[in-house]
Amino acid sequence: MDVDVLLRLTALTKRYPAVTALDGLTLEVPRGLIGLVGANGAGKSTMFRLLLGLTQPTEGHIQVCGVDVAADPIEVRSRLGYMPEHDCLPLDQTAADVVSTFGELSGLPRRAARQRASDILDLVGLDEARFRPIGGFSTGMRQRTKLAQALVGDPELVLLDEPTAGLDPLGREEMLALVARLGTFGISVIMATHLLDDVQQVCDHVVMIDAGRLVVAGETASLLDRTGAVTVDVGRHHDELVAGLARAGVAAAVVNGA
Repeated sequence: MDVDVLLRLTALTKRYPAVTALDGLTLEVPRGLIGLVGANGAGKSTMFRLLLGLTQPTEGHIQVCGVDVAADPIEVRSRLGYMPEHDCLPLDQTAADVVSTFGELSGLPRRAARQRASDILDLVGLDEARFRPIGGFSTGMRQRTKLAQALVGDPELVLLDEPTAGLDPLGREEMLALVARLGTFGISVIMATHLLDDVQQVCDHVVMIDAGRLVVAGETASLLDRTGAVTVDVGRHHDELVAGLARAGVAAAVVNGA
């Protein structure tokens, strides 16, 4: 087992009756801060559901942190934290109650879960608001609460689904700073987003998908030149690549192929 490999996908395919959400993805991703880039419908959320073991692949294999998801989904889930895109918080409860409950669900004793929740809420900047009902929180505060519940179980890997969605410019910068800080604690992150700028700011590795297919994967530094352009060497499927970049938010692209 290669301890430096965070995620290994082999011919991963997920088909639904009306659509193929993922189509033969094969890649290895190292530990670190990973940007999963693609437009809405590219397959990002489907990939997260597969990593969490919430749905089964039609074909292919997945290893997360060296563990086969199909063989031991509970072990994989114990190593993951998940921040969903959509708001799913009970509005009548406090942030402290919600995060500590998730701590207990991850296996912590009640007292340890309360202390861990307090520490994590302090980390995400909600220490003074932790006893307030979530219903009175701003969008940014709710996003921080979702991040806190993803972290309370002390995961190896955190899956963040559009963590800057709905945030104003200041809130977005603060959220990205929190994501970057996770790396200093040795926590790996896969951040799903359609915003290349978010990835450029905090991620050291990029995976771009479009219509369920891999477009490009590699180190952020090697894919971004000094002008901030994405540089990709391709041998075929130029039109598909340009279309995928456009859907991911790239206004213009010049593609040089062999």
